[in-house]
Amino acid sequence: MSLFNLKGKDIGIDLGTSNLLITIAGKGIVLSEPCVVAIDENTNQILATGFEAKEMLGRTPKNIKAVRPLKDGVIADFTATQIMLKHVVNKMCQRYNLGKPRVVVGVPSGITEVEERAVEESIIRAGAREVFLIEEPMAAAIGSNLDVAEPTGNIIVDIGGGTTEVAVISLGGIVTSNSIKIAGDELDQDIVNYFKRQLGLAIGETTAEQIKKELGAAMPLMTELTMSVKGRDYLTGLPKTIEVNSNQILEAIQDSINEITDIVKQTLEKTPPELASDIVQRGIVLCGGGALIREIDKLLSKKTDMPVYIAENPMESVVKGTEKTLDDLENLRNVLIDSRRR
Repeated sequence: MSLFNLKGKDIGIDLGTSNLLITIAGKGIVLSEPCVVAIDENTNQILATGFEAKEMLGRTPKNIKAVRPLKDGVIADFTATQIMLKHVVNKMCQRYNLGKPRVVVGVPSGITEVEERAVEESIIRAGAREVFLIEEPMAAAIGSNLDVAEPTGNIIVDIGGGTTEVAVISLGGIVTSNSIKIAGDELDQDIVNYFKRQLGLAIGETTAEQIKKELGAAMPLMTELTMSVKGRDYLTGLPKTIEVNSNQILEAIQDSINEITDIVKQTLEKTPPELASDIVQRGIVLCGGGALIREIDKLLSKKTDMPVYIAENPMESVVKGTEKTLDDLENLRNVLIDSRRR
């Protein structure tokens, strides 16, 4: 059976650094899993993907490697990415009457032409009939219900796993944009480093992510949050449990949060005056998993003197944008990356 044996069905993919989301035209989001693959290095076989593979991060024997095939929003391991796509789409084939589809893939706005070709080749080899690429900020804007075709300015801030992307959009195009490799994964690493330097406790990425979700905040909270964290004491080498609070986690991630707000301000400074006036009225739309960090909308509003709105289901904005693009592909073709430039 072909990988994309999905007769009459088009597919939208948000191939993110942290998560893989897939939508089928007319059915909505049918898959949302972590972008993680577990590989047996002795046989080079895929043992698990998604949630099952993520549980293996930092817990595998020497012959098993749990990896994230994407880094900083682009494919770092071509083979693992291709096999991961085959695995997850084959799971869908068991549930849906699926022939060769057209596929729209959300990619970072700073992607190079070589990386574009790598993404396209990966999906074509998987069995797609036709592949279209759309810049993630544009897809996120469409998925957040912004009318990107209007001759007015909209600004979208997408804080993903590997990158934070900021884009000013008007008339179906990105007028100005910025991208930095500071986002959810970097915040996790900030927390790992803080525990090592300040608390003398070794924790893994999965634990750090959980701490971020439970205690992460961009500004001090009215009511301080606390949780117990288990790790390995650097001095004794033994397991240890400590209590941490939201103010400590704020201290850990503060520098990265500031860099994210700074890139938004820099993008606004480059925005043409006519569009800037629109943005002042319409405000900033925040999406991606980073939009779920407590108080980040309030901090961004304070730093920019503008209203900031969090998109509905912000982690799904990009994949919803690919779905809407598929639904109206003829009218939205101008928002796609033009493959003819290559």
